[in-house]
Amino acid sequence: MKLKATGLTLTAIALATPLIWFPELAVKHDTIALFSQYLGIWALIAMAITQIIATRLTGIEAIFGGLDRSYILHKWLGIGALVAVLLHDTIDAEMNGLGAETVLTEVAETAGEISLYGLLILSVITVATFIPYHLWHWTHKFMGAFFALSAFHYLFILKPFSNGEPLGLYTGTFCLLGVLAYVYKLLPDRMRPSKTYTVDTVTKVEDTTSITLKPSGKPLNYKAGQFAFVTFESNGLSERHPFTISKAPSDDGNLRFTIATLGDYTYRLNKTVQSGLTAKVEGPFGRFITPAPKHPQIWIAAGIGITPFVAWANALPDDHAPVTLHYSVRHAAQAAHLDELQEQAKRLKNFTLHVHETHTGQRLTIEDVAPNDLFKTKVFFCGPEAMRKSLVNGFKMRGLSSRSFHYEEFEIRSGIGLRRFANYLLKRTLD
Repeated sequence: MKLKATGLTLTAIALATPLIWFPELAVKHDTIALFSQYLGIWALIAMAITQIIATRLTGIEAIFGGLDRSYILHKWLGIGALVAVLLHDTIDAEMNGLGAETVLTEVAETAGEISLYGLLILSVITVATFIPYHLWHWTHKFMGAFFALSAFHYLFILKPFSNGEPLGLYTGTFCLLGVLAYVYKLLPDRMRPSKTYTVDTVTKVEDTTSITLKPSGKPLNYKAGQFAFVTFESNGLSERHPFTISKAPSDDGNLRFTIATLGDYTYRLNKTVQSGLTAKVEGPFGRFITPAPKHPQIWIAAGIGITPFVAWANALPDDHAPVTLHYSVRHAAQAAHLDELQEQAKRLKNFTLHVHETHTGQRLTIEDVAPNDLFKTKVFFCGPEAMRKSLVNGFKMRGLSSRSFHYEEFEIRSGIGLRRFANYLLKRTLD
C-alpha cells in the first residue's frame, strides 16, 4: 500500500509553515543566521512528527496510510532532521542584539550539544543494521529523550522571537506534542491499549513456528492480512515485535501468527514458546487487507511472505473474481501452511495455487505469473525486495500500472543504503 497523499501534504505544510514569519524577521536580522534558525525549527517539527508516528495511535494509519508506509516516512523524517541539525550546528545561528546570556541560556546551549551528539550516536546504531535488534530497540528509546533536550534548547536559547509570538507558539506546540508522544511510548504495556491472550497451540515445521493464541477476554477485531505487535510474558520473549496474523477472523476469536526464524529473537521464540504463556497483543495495524472481489487477482508470496495470503485465502468468498496464488519456497516440505492452501484450492473454484520450489531451479519469473492479458488484473506481493523489483519491471513491460501492484514493506528498522553516510556520522561523533 502507498503512503497517503494526506499525510505527505500535512507533513509538508507543517514543515513549511514557519517560513510565513521569516520575511518579517529578515528585515531586522542576518539572513544566514535566520536560515540556520529555520533549519533548527525544521528539525524539531520533523522529530516531533516521528515521535507521533511511533505512538501507533488510532488515526495514524488513516492519515499516513499503512503503518509500513508510516514507518518509512518516520525513517526519512528522522534522517532529514539529523541532516538539518548538522547544518544548523555548522551554520552560525548567533545574532547580535538579542540580550545577555543567562545561566538558563547557557544550560540550553549545552542541552543542544548533548542532543546533537546523542542523535548522531543513535543514528549510527540505527543505520548499522548489523547491530542486534534488541540493542537497537533499547537504545532507540533514548531518541525521545534527546528530542526533549532539543526542545529545551529551543525554548530557552536566545532567538529573534519570543516563545509567546506566533512562530514561537507554533514551534512550541510541536515540541509539546513530540514530548507527550515520547512519554506515551514510555508507558508500561498495561497502560497501553492491548488485548490479553494465552498461547493455545504451538506447531513447528523446520524453522517456522505457528502460534495460536486464545483470547482471555474480548478478542481483537481485525481484517485478514493485518498484523499486530505481540509481547510474550516470558524471559527472553518480552520484546514487542510485529507479526502478520495468518488466520482470517473467526467466531472463536483466536489469532495465529506464523513466524520464521530469522534472528535472535525469533530463534529464542522457536525454542522456548509453549502453551500456557500469556501474550499481550497490540493492534491491529496495516492496510494490506482483503482486496475487493471485483477484479481477477494474482497473489505472489515468497517464504514467510505467505502469511497475509493464508488469511486472505481463508476469507475468500465463493463469488470472488478468479485468484491465482504463486508461492515460492525452497522446499515444498518446509512451506508454511501449504496443506491448508491446497485444501482451499480444492474447495474453491475461483482459487488456483502454484508452488515454485527454488531448490529444483523453479525460480519464480514474470513469465510464470503474468498472463498475456492483464486487463483489470490486480497484483499483490509479499516477499524479498529484490524479487519485488524484478517482478515490478516485468509487470510494467506488460502494461500493468503501478496502482494495480500492491505490496507491504514493513521494516521498523532499516538502513538507508549508504554505508558512507554511517561512517561519516561515526567520524563526526568521534571527532
